Amino acid sequence: MLPRLRAALFDMDGTIFDSKIDLNGLRQDLGLARDGRGILEQITALPEARRARGIAALLAAEAAGVEAGDLIPGAAELLAALQTRGVRCALVTNNSRVSLEKMLERFPLPFDLTLSRDDGPTKPSPRLFCAALEAFSVPAREAISFGDAHLDLLAAHAAGVSEIVLVNAQPWVLGFVPPEVPHRRAADLFEARTIVESLWA
Repeated sequence: MLPRLRAALFDMDGTIFDSKIDLNGLRQDLGLARDGRGILEQITALPEARRARGIAALLAAEAAGVEAGDLIPGAAELLAALQTRGVRCALVTNNSRVSLEKMLERFPLPFDLTLSRDDGPTKPSPRLFCAALEAFSVPAREAISFGDAHLDLLAAHAAGVSEIVLVNAQPWVLGFVPPEVPHRRAADLFEARTIVESLWA
């Protein structure tokens, strides 16, 4: 149980925004395994020629996704419910700053802070989560995180976040979730909001 809920950390793709990018299809095109690493980490580890091709393909997919994607139902309502209670909200994504800002141009959600891969190491590194909490002057024990992937969970856990919610996590993702990491699961953002409200009960 949270002693007090003062900060919320949100993932972007798959959590509040459906970019419709098939990352696993992109992995297949690039000859990458689905081994639990983030796709950017996988691409960065490739030999130079393949790395350049992979980065170009990822950037193209992200650009198309941010144009074609849609806000996931319940995102605005969850954010509003948190901010009405005085909870500071940060968007922390492995996407580029360009993609993040384009998404918010299309769907101007009022996040208090936004951080992208251009601001620090990507998840599962906890660095950006820690940076957000430091900016808010909120201890991790008073924070909650929302994400759809094991990378979000691992980053939140490493940052010491008290409550971790996996939203609409796909079955293959759950295979990379360590069973010893405490978390809650929600089918969608409306159920995630119910979880938040239970913390205030």
